[in-house]
Amino acid sequence: MSRRIEIYDTTLRDGAQGEGISFSGPGKLQVAQRLDALGVDLIEGGYAASNPKDMELFREIRRIPLKHARIAAFGSTRRAKLSVGEDPGVKALLEAGTPVATIFGKSWLLHVREILRTTEDENLRMIADTVRVLRENGREVIYDAEHFFDGYKDSPEYALKTLRAAREAGAATLVLCDTNGGSLPHEVAAITAEVLKADGGRIGIHAHNDGELAVANSLEAVRAGAMHVQGTVNGFGERTGNANLCSIIPNLALKMGLDCLRPGSLAELRSVADFVCEMADVRPQSKQPFVGSSAFAHKAGIHADAVRKSPRAYEHIAPEAVGNVRRILVSELSGASNVFLKAVEMGIEMDRDAPEVREVLHELERMEKEGYQFEAADASFKMLVQKVLKRHKAFFHLDGFRVIVEKRRAGEPCISEATVKLRVGDQAVHTVGEGDGPVDALNQALRKALEPFHPSVRDVKLTDYSVRILDPKEATAAKTRVLIESASGSHTWNTIGVSGNIIEASWEALVDGLEYKLFIEEQAGRGERAGS
Repeated sequence: MSRRIEIYDTTLRDGAQGEGISFSGPGKLQVAQRLDALGVDLIEGGYAASNPKDMELFREIRRIPLKHARIAAFGSTRRAKLSVGEDPGVKALLEAGTPVATIFGKSWLLHVREILRTTEDENLRMIADTVRVLRENGREVIYDAEHFFDGYKDSPEYALKTLRAAREAGAATLVLCDTNGGSLPHEVAAITAEVLKADGGRIGIHAHNDGELAVANSLEAVRAGAMHVQGTVNGFGERTGNANLCSIIPNLALKMGLDCLRPGSLAELRSVADFVCEMADVRPQSKQPFVGSSAFAHKAGIHADAVRKSPRAYEHIAPEAVGNVRRILVSELSGASNVFLKAVEMGIEMDRDAPEVREVLHELERMEKEGYQFEAADASFKMLVQKVLKRHKAFFHLDGFRVIVEKRRAGEPCISEATVKLRVGDQAVHTVGEGDGPVDALNQALRKALEPFHPSVRDVKLTDYSVRILDPKEATAAKTRVLIESASGSHTWNTIGVSGNIIEASWEALVDGLEYKLFIEEQAGRGERAGS
């Protein structure tokens, strides 16, 4: 039977301390439920004495039956020269009513003397007194030894005394914290091994990523015998972040053969990572190992061809093991293999050796010289293939559009109005739309024109819009690349437009986005008819 590693998630507390990261109260509850379903053992809900939002979470979470995880409230040892009964932080920990209380205390003499400005013995009493009172009130206590590795390098004897004070007072788990994030993996391994010799109980690791070694340090601590790992989803956290559970968990499970989640849940890892980003209102990190959209993306033609023959050639794990997917990228650097595999991936029937594959590749090279980039615009690439293969059916033809932006007086917002003239079949359509800006106005006018003929465009939402100037040296005459992300239900797709005029580039991307929706809808209809 493999050794089980306890996973302690601190996304909602330590992760929320990262710059640009913020969770709403309801968002925290939803994240806690997803983490519970994933199978983490402990969820740190927040700092009990920090803010009312965290205390509200502790109250609300009691009404939600968690299937696996236990909730921990975070706090500190009592203050120097203040009894435990008088300490507001300890009172808040008890008020939180969680089954687990996690407290941090000082292990480094530098902090004892210069930050707390107290004596070495008083610091030991602060640790022991706080753990003892929490235990007497029925709490399981996890003791986070803050700055432990720096403290151990400074004075091993005193650092171990702080652990002993917590253990003898009743702490169930002693967590060695690399709070400054500057320790190296071999140091973490050696010091963790020494602590286990001296203590013999359950030891944990809490690493920060200032040296970009938080994951490596966490794994080395486990190799040395640690049984408890703390971290955050996506590595969120203060400064450069905390140890990333999205990398630690699959390494433990798939590379080290250790049990750390409920059976079968590892395949949910990417969806949890994306969900946490959504709740924190940040974009997922595409290049993140294991769960990023680029983690199994292949661009070089040699790589794509090799992966087609044997995925292990360029993939260290199967993407589906962590809920991810393989992606084939296409660009001017691609070979015919990429084009063929991308077409297969997108459900386009094509013979690998057909001359059309080369035609698509040549057109791709030509368009990329013009500034197009299809790596992040799969839908536009699919439409391009259809056009090269002469399978594209235009759902409408543009006769012209006009956009007016008017500012009537100072202090008032601009008014944007777009007029669109197009033909759907043999019918001429002329519509006007207003929006928050010229692109939004064009979007409204185009939808208004198409909805009577294709009602499903009503369901398409424009979810992201980004602009890049391709050659800044050309100033206002530079070409502009526009990327638009559209969504309908749970399905999202990306389209691209390039022009010296930002409105024309936007129009191109908008048209591709709506035509793609109609195209896949038509394909689905053909499939249903063929199967009937």
